[in-house]
Amino acid sequence: VQLQASGGGLVQAGGSLSLSCAASGRYIRTVSNNGMGWFRQAQGKEREFVASVNWRGASALYADSVKGRFTISRDSARNTLYLHMDNVVPDDTAVYYCAVARGSASVSGSDGYNYWGQGTLVTVSS
Repeated sequence: VQLQASGGGLVQAGGSLSLSCAASGRYIRTVSNNGMGWFRQAQGKEREFVASVNWRGASALYADSVKGRFTISRDSARNTLYLHMDNVVPDDTAVYYCAVARGSASVSGSDGYNYWGQGTLVTVSS
């Protein structure tokens, strides 16, 4: 499975941005049957969980730092994952990665994922 994240860029604090992650390649059926998630890594920091959604898109988890501001969703017919970011703050600046989980559930631990995209950079200016 290949994951292509897009939509990153420069946004002012308080603004909005939407990320997409398109899946393709062999074993593509895995994507629709498994959970998916977003992680991020700021410069000099460890990668951290942002949000995840189960295979049906009915159950989502969010990091406390983004809860109420970010919304994760998926379109299984298009094998695409989304992350809509509202009211962004400078601490949201990071490279954002999408990933496919090992199982169908929505999980927050990075060890629960086995396919990763290449990342897209989000920069929030103050």
